[in-house]
Amino acid sequence: MAVLRLFAMLIPAVLVFATSGAQAQSRPPVSQCQAIAERLPDVKFASLAPVAYEAPEVAITFVGHSTFLIETPGGLRIATDYSGFSLPGGAADVATMNKAHESHFTLMPDPEIEIVLHGWGDTPGQPADHDLVVEDTYIRNVTTDIRSWASDDGFEHDGNSIFIFEVADLCIGHLGHLHHELTDKHIAEIGRLDIVMVPVDGGLTLGAESMRNVIERLHSSLVLPMHRTGPRVRDFAAMFADQYEIVYSEDRTVRVSLSSLPRPPRILLLQGVW
Repeated sequence: MAVLRLFAMLIPAVLVFATSGAQAQSRPPVSQCQAIAERLPDVKFASLAPVAYEAPEVAITFVGHSTFLIETPGGLRIATDYSGFSLPGGAADVATMNKAHESHFTLMPDPEIEIVLHGWGDTPGQPADHDLVVEDTYIRNVTTDIRSWASDDGFEHDGNSIFIFEVADLCIGHLGHLHHELTDKHIAEIGRLDIVMVPVDGGLTLGAESMRNVIERLHSSLVLPMHRTGPRVRDFAAMFADQYEIVYSEDRTVRVSLSSLPRPPRILLLQGVW
């Protein structure tokens, strides 16, 4: 009888556990990079890896202008700010785009690209809102404004997206065509960025000092300049010589895992950028 009573007591617990497990599987994805507490301007986000854990690598290749090819451990291929560039290895599976000017998007993407994500709202008055899992990668966006001569205040609100890719325990962000510094709300929505792709321009995007403020607030371990090449981008990197390791790579590709993130933080100029 005692055994039967014990078994009867255990049945509800088993049912609760099974029900909870089923509910957990049906829940939407939860960001591992986003801030838990909102609007904390001075918070620093930590990356934690299990001891003796061999972290999978992500390959990031500079293709041109603001387009990078991200290749995940699961084989997913993502092209950022894709404008029709021919990509090494063929078409991407996912392409993200922004619209500040036509070198950041195309209206005729390769038909083999399965998923195209616009950084602007396709419905007037509605910002882009992406929140999806594609194979081993969680993709989301945080919108920012872009300059516009057609607007009374000089900005098209929510016209640009910072795309964030969460894969292999890494938080990877692409700032797109950023035209203003980030607010506390932006920082909280973005969360931790281990790797950030930053437009260097000083004119069409954000000025050098303002972009420096953005980079310092994001606390990323690896900064990948983009958008411009040559002396301007080298001068930009030199601004951080007292805080970051500055590396000029002879390769267009960098392979990164959670355990290989540089310490101290690094500004890496891939071949084709510098």
